[in-house]
Amino acid sequence: MRPEPGGCCCRRPLRTNGCVANGEVRNGYVRSSAAAAAAAAGQIHHVTQNGGLYKRPFNEAFEETPMLVAVLTYVGYGVLTLFGYLRDFLRHWRIEKCHHATERKEQQDFVSLYQDFENFYTRNLYMRIRDNWNRPICSVPGARVDIMERQSHDYNWSFKYTGNIIKGVINMGSYNYLGFARNTGSCQEAAAKVLEEYGVGVCSTRQEIGNLDKHEELEKLVATFLGVEAAMAYGMGFATNSMNIPALVGKGCLILSDELNHASLVLGARLSGATIRIFKHNNMQSLEKLLKDAIVYGQPRTRRPWKKILILVEGIYSMEGSIVRLPEVIALKKKYKAYLYLDEAHSIGALGPTGRGVVDYFGLDPQDVDVMMGTFTKSFGASGGYIGGKKELIDYLRTHSHSAVYATSLSPPVVEQIVTSMKCIMGQDGTTLGKECIQQLAENTRYFRRRLKEMGFIIYGNEDSPVVPLMLYMPAKIGAFGREMLKRNIGVVVVGFPATPIIESRARFCLSAAHTKEILDTALKEIDEVGDLLQLKYSRHRLVPLLDRPFDETTYEETED
Repeated sequence: MRPEPGGCCCRRPLRTNGCVANGEVRNGYVRSSAAAAAAAAGQIHHVTQNGGLYKRPFNEAFEETPMLVAVLTYVGYGVLTLFGYLRDFLRHWRIEKCHHATERKEQQDFVSLYQDFENFYTRNLYMRIRDNWNRPICSVPGARVDIMERQSHDYNWSFKYTGNIIKGVINMGSYNYLGFARNTGSCQEAAAKVLEEYGVGVCSTRQEIGNLDKHEELEKLVATFLGVEAAMAYGMGFATNSMNIPALVGKGCLILSDELNHASLVLGARLSGATIRIFKHNNMQSLEKLLKDAIVYGQPRTRRPWKKILILVEGIYSMEGSIVRLPEVIALKKKYKAYLYLDEAHSIGALGPTGRGVVDYFGLDPQDVDVMMGTFTKSFGASGGYIGGKKELIDYLRTHSHSAVYATSLSPPVVEQIVTSMKCIMGQDGTTLGKECIQQLAENTRYFRRRLKEMGFIIYGNEDSPVVPLMLYMPAKIGAFGREMLKRNIGVVVVGFPATPIIESRARFCLSAAHTKEILDTALKEIDEVGDLLQLKYSRHRLVPLLDRPFDETTYEETED
């Protein structure tokens, strides 16, 4: 369970059980085919603890932040804040040049356009490490990318391009989970053919003259893929959430939202006008308490029953690397007669034996999820989003959703990219490429996570999540880690406030089926070196690999540091 922003994490690491087959090796990995006795025992224990809801082990680790690290992180932000105020004082008296936007003198008595702290943070803290973000890419976002080199001569307030290209940078940041973001192969050929026939733009909405046969084909395929009655596609993943939630709930309704939900879900909930209550991340006791209170007490003041109760959760949480406890959420949803809205932006294609997301991962019935939302921007290498569910739901959204009524239709080549990649995942293209990509991603994920833990880094999230957060904590190490990795020809994403709580800065790796074992080993070697250089190996519960492990298991060993 995650602490309030500004507080220290207090989480216990969970021991993971691994098992492999005897002798079969593929793509450099030992391939799993049968569970070891220890792993089986662990699974039984887990199922017992969760009332038989889980059909597989569910292992997530959120190691406690070392006290010294937490104290030094606060001290670091304190020093930066003091120097920030000093520099603001110097700018006020024009001793230091002021680069940031300021309001005119005659408007200074007006209500401020910016939140004071966030504006202060941007000009005094963010600007120091701004060179780690918005790096221009000039290639396909595959396993390797080309980056345009740039320099700043005014401390990151502006950049100038040098004209040089940094070639072959290992890409550890893109959401290219299944490797379909490429400019060769069947997807590219199919998209190019449709581009010649249909052009790029549709120049109309679906309700007017922008409804193509390709859109109809896509929606039927998505419904089949998800195992639901109907589906609808949208041109933007963010707007799929922010514009559809207001169409589903309104005044007199209650939204129960996970505290770590994506900004699109938060915005959609706020725009709806419904009452919003937040439950602790992935904490079923917190969710059930809110559900009980909602049933017992009803609406404030009037005590009337809520018109609807809608639970908002994500499949994979993109900053924590955790997977929603969907079996328990569904059990609570059925018990208290609530509705469930599941955002599978990061989990669709990336989880489950057939790539059908977190529902497939847990072996659940798609009919138990009232609203299934996802995006095409990650596993399918395209853009846009979808909503799937009962036919009555989709028919309602076609006429009441702002995204459906006012937004321009999906571009035909983009639609074809989605259709071709989805058919590949489903095996309808006559090959096993999709299945192999799903399996390769799962192997890459477990291998990469295990190696980082063995090195002594604090890694958050579920062992099966391709989103891998490596904790940095201290503000100075955010920029240093990103720069040092780029020096070693590895592109990574570093994340800090306001995307995370102010003391929980991290680097976020995204695994891909396009990554070979050689690429991952190269990245791991450099991460290990940078970790030693910047002293990032904070873990006190290091996973120590045993030389004689018969089943590739890992064990925790307490260390003195």
